[in-house]
Amino acid sequence: MPIRDHFHPPDAVRLPWESLHTGWIAELAGRLNSLLPPEYIALDTRHVGGQLEVDVGAFESGVVGPHPGANGAGGGVAVAPAVYAPPVAAGDFPVEFPDITELKVFAERYGRMLVGAVELVSPGNTDWGGARQGFVAKCVAYLTAGVSLVVVDVVTDRHAVLHNDIVRQLSGPAALELPDQPTLYAAAYRPLKRGERGAVQVWRTAFAVGDPLPTMPLRLVGDLFVPVELEMTYTEACRRRRLV
Repeated sequence: MPIRDHFHPPDAVRLPWESLHTGWIAELAGRLNSLLPPEYIALDTRHVGGQLEVDVGAFESGVVGPHPGANGAGGGVAVAPAVYAPPVAAGDFPVEFPDITELKVFAERYGRMLVGAVELVSPGNTDWGGARQGFVAKCVAYLTAGVSLVVVDVVTDRHAVLHNDIVRQLSGPAALELPDQPTLYAAAYRPLKRGERGAVQVWRTAFAVGDPLPTMPLRLVGDLFVPVELEMTYTEACRRRRLV
């Protein structure tokens, strides 16, 4: 189903964005769990203030092969076979990741490490001020910690292209930004190490109301990716809410 405008009538009345986003993030989590290896789990969350996300975690006690952070900010080489081959990235750029010194203690049976996240942008995230800055800061924090990220923005009542804020915050090249005028888009980010340098690999695609939704790559570990199937999960979320 092509993306519709859930922020203005008539679809804002039939299926307002709050209900769509809640259902869509649940469908995304369910679909990812059907694709993920057994040592991973995707959990959907809604925070106070309307921010929605899917966290993809790896169970520490069940990881096959290298540490979940391999080929991310922590380096390493993965040996797990790829279950999904992403398209060619739009490009990448060097990033000076900060040094991180920390101690984490996990119960072996229940501990898990965050390796990926999917974020659905809400209208409040695009306003100037603390909410927008906080969203960008959280995305940058994910990447600097070696966590892969997908950001999806279908807000038609908007004030910012948050993808551009993320790229600028990381001092990335303007060639990887999207037009600053209002646009719908999805973007994927893969943090990695090249020798002693950090980098972020970027995929991004813009679309409009009435267009089909893309599939975006989410890196789990090394070169192991899963597809974030936006079209399929959006269609199912709409179908379950009687918007067909």
